[in-house]
Amino acid sequence: MATPQATIERGPAGAGPDGERRDIVRAARTVLAREGWRHCTAEATAAEAGVGTDVVGRHFPDHERLLLDVLLDSSASVAASLAAVAESYLAEVSDLREDLIALGRAWLAPLEAFREHFAIVRHISAEVTHLPSDAVDKWQATGPRQARRELARRLGQVGARGLLDIADADQAAERFILLVPSSVVQRSFHGALPLARAEEDALIADGVDDFIRLYGPASR
Repeated sequence: MATPQATIERGPAGAGPDGERRDIVRAARTVLAREGWRHCTAEATAAEAGVGTDVVGRHFPDHERLLLDVLLDSSASVAASLAAVAESYLAEVSDLREDLIALGRAWLAPLEAFREHFAIVRHISAEVTHLPSDAVDKWQATGPRQARRELARRLGQVGARGLLDIADADQAAERFILLVPSSVVQRSFHGALPLARAEEDALIADGVDDFIRLYGPASR
C-alpha cells in the first residue's frame, strides 16, 4: 500500500539536500495536520523541520504549492488503499449482505491507518473558503472521486453477475458511501472521536440494508 509521502518524499530523513527536502515535506504535513492550511506557513514549516525559512524557500519557493502537493499525495494514498479494499471485498461475493457489511467496515480502516491525513481533512473542511481556488477540486479528484470510481467499477462487476440491480454504477457507489461508511465518518468527525464498536456495527448494517433495498436484484 502506498504511504502518504510516497511521491513527494522518498527514503529516510538525513543530511544533505535530499534529506533536508524530505524533512521539510514531513514538517509541512505535520503542521498542516496540526494547525490547518492558514497556519501552515513557511515559518511554521521551517520551525517544525528545524531549519531556517531560507532553507524552506530554497527547496520550495512556492510554499502553497508544497501544501497542495502534500494534500494531493496523501489523498492519492488513501484512494489507493480504498481501491484495494473494494477489490478485496467485492472480487468474490458469497453472501451479499455480509460481504457488503465487511466492505463497509474495511472502508473505515483508513481513518486509523491515515490519521494524519484525516486531521488535514478536518482542517480543510473548516477552511475551505481560504484554500486556493482549484485546491478543493484537485483534492476531490485525486482522493474521494478516485476512490468512488474504483468502488463503482467493482460494484458494476457485482451487478453484472446478477447480485445487484445497478443501472448507474457511479450513482450506486456514491449511495453506498453515503449510506454505509459516511454515517460513521460524520459521527466520529473523521475518526477524531471514535465510536463504540457496537454503534459502528449498527450504523454499517443499517446502511447496507438500505443499500440492498435500493439495489438488491429483487428491488426493482
